[in-house]
Amino acid sequence: MKKNMITGSKLWSIAMITSLLAACSSPATTSTTANAATSTTGTTKTVSVSEQTSVKYADLVSLDADDTNISWSEADSTAIKLNGTTATVTGSGAKAANGSVTISEAGTYVLSGELTDGQIVVNVADKGTVHLVLNGATIHDNDSAAIYIQKAGKAVITLEKGTKNTVSDGKTYVYADATTDEPDAAIFSKADLTFNGAGQLTVTGNYNEGITSKDDLKIISGNIRVKAADDGIKGKDMVAIQAGTITIEAEGDGIKSTNDTDTTRGYVAIAGGTFDIQSGNDGIQAETALVADGGTYNIVTGGGSANAPAKVEEGPFGGGGGGGWGGGTPPDGEPPADMPEMPTNSGTNAGANTNGAAASNSANTTTTTTTTTDNNADADTATTATESTSAKALKAGTDLTVNGGTYTIDSMDDSLHSNNNVTVNDGTFNIESGDDGIHADQALTINGGTITIAKSYEGLEGAIITLNDGDVDVTASDDGVNAAGGETETAANTAASTDSTTTTTDAATTSNISVTETTGTTSTTDQASQGTAANQQGRGPGGMGGAAASNNEFHINGGSLTVNAGGDGLDSNGSINMTGGTVIVNGPTDSGNGALDYDGTFEISGGYLVAAGSSGMAQGTSDASTQNTIVMTFPATQKAGTLVHVQDSEGNNILTFAPAKDYQTVVVSSPDLAKDGSYVIYSGGTSTGKAVDGLYTGGTYSGGTQVVAFQSTSNVTWVNESGVTTANTGMGGPGGGGGQGGFGGGRNRSQSGTTSDSTDTTDSAK
Repeated sequence: MKKNMITGSKLWSIAMITSLLAACSSPATTSTTANAATSTTGTTKTVSVSEQTSVKYADLVSLDADDTNISWSEADSTAIKLNGTTATVTGSGAKAANGSVTISEAGTYVLSGELTDGQIVVNVADKGTVHLVLNGATIHDNDSAAIYIQKAGKAVITLEKGTKNTVSDGKTYVYADATTDEPDAAIFSKADLTFNGAGQLTVTGNYNEGITSKDDLKIISGNIRVKAADDGIKGKDMVAIQAGTITIEAEGDGIKSTNDTDTTRGYVAIAGGTFDIQSGNDGIQAETALVADGGTYNIVTGGGSANAPAKVEEGPFGGGGGGGWGGGTPPDGEPPADMPEMPTNSGTNAGANTNGAAASNSANTTTTTTTTTDNNADADTATTATESTSAKALKAGTDLTVNGGTYTIDSMDDSLHSNNNVTVNDGTFNIESGDDGIHADQALTINGGTITIAKSYEGLEGAIITLNDGDVDVTASDDGVNAAGGETETAANTAASTDSTTTTTDAATTSNISVTETTGTTSTTDQASQGTAANQQGRGPGGMGGAAASNNEFHINGGSLTVNAGGDGLDSNGSINMTGGTVIVNGPTDSGNGALDYDGTFEISGGYLVAAGSSGMAQGTSDASTQNTIVMTFPATQKAGTLVHVQDSEGNNILTFAPAKDYQTVVVSSPDLAKDGSYVIYSGGTSTGKAVDGLYTGGTYSGGTQVVAFQSTSNVTWVNESGVTTANTGMGGPGGGGGQGGFGGGRNRSQSGTTSDSTDTTDSAK
């Protein structure tokens, strides 16, 4: 279906943002890692994005004795022997009639044999616990659920060790009247439902779903295989999985929770297990929080990343924010070969939330493809949106927290996605995504783990992105890292927002499954003024001014980040701050994007940064940085793999780097660079050192051609083959997120390290 929707440059409701942020709390015992803060309107008003914390399975899930009970004896149970269309009951509490068995009392019931067309019904008036032991049972019902828990305090299904059990339904159900739509799964429960045991269970939901509980659904153990016409495994209030081997083939979602009316429910919590999920829609979807402590996951959604629709997004001249160019997501981080030189129409920003213009608390929000119908980039633009399938691998309506595990993901849509915050504390990820590798509508925080995003449209995306630790390797056809969305970004949209009041929420009324607290926060202030200054500095003759800098932020405090991007390497519609870690960027080869792209400031005080790419939109770090930077622009494009080597006057290595793609500009910032140091830059040659992601350490460099020798006179020194020069104020143009300038217009960026036009070169290395 088609619908009209209003979009701007990633315009979101301020009320939605503040409510999402204020509604987060977590247990006091969890460890915390400081994040950053975001402004609501681009003025001095701020709303905190508080410290990201770790919520775990045990914080959300409690088990009782019934959940883990797998024992039974013939003396203390009722035996139900299935035989074709009949059944024999030995013991009390159950009756067989008309091919079905009705259980009316709490107790233990052991099922074996085969029921070819009948139903196991549980209808216990006193709300007791019914323990069903599947001891080599095959149960099929042609026109309804094969196992139907109508009423009970709790139902526990034990898969007896060493047995194989099968439950299935028909493709058509017969209901009592037109208003009835339940049951609708091969195993359907209106009560809490738990699976345990060491046996095997195969469930085929031919009509709709495989396994459904209208309350809690817990899997303690077992080997469970589900094939479903729609969703595989579905619980309303929670889905909790402690262990087991789970294989799902579903036309809809693989595993999901559905309670969208109670913020303390509707979550998915996983302690461990082995998962093989192939789903037409989302792999694992939580209406509220999704928490994974561990496990091994192989998830394919929507036919995989190769099945993703092509991205067709055109960047405007002078505002709004261009980005993607169409042509899908090539795996090598290069833009499509047929990418045009310059855009001709305005369009939505590639850095914008690709799942709709507004944030949503519902995890059922579908992705949309938008076509701009109004070329006025300075105002809200009415667009026509066509709904499309949400096919994300891990998806949370509120917060997504990963504490560990091994994940192999091939998703048509985002691989990890949250409508609020994503926190990765640990884990190993191998990701191929048809859209974003990891996306958070609000805060994306990485505290550890090994993340390899081998294919994506944009690698990491969030309103505020923080890398505290871990090893991250991103390949993206558009931006590698994109701090965008989550707030008003353009001057026009800021002016249109009349409510700048910070909204607060009583912690007592917030969700007990969210993952933030309100201590130890920092805030970003008055970035609108930064954007204004940058606009004046970056404007060139004949250029059209872009949008003011937003309050998006990218923080790098530790870990390692390697980026290969066809669009911008590191892109922030606000600012970038780096205090530690190692960052390697292989940026774009076209001059419509840059290895570094920020609209506010890039302040670096620690760590090691090298970024190579085209020269047309090149940026360095900001003058306010306390760590020094060199920005070298070569007279011509250098071929991929050609070493660039920087050494000081004593021959000490500052940089030996082999970019993975053609490049003309290289940015390097190192604790070893001095503000008044003498340096020599070489091109070509060889190194005997060890190369990791193109960056050499140790060994000896030799055989290169000296390009320039110079004396650094600033903490950000721009250099070409003639010596020290001014910062790049080159032509603006199309590119990723944040309001591009027109021809000669530059971006709203703080070009740093400007000095006099040139200085005499020195060759102190000789």
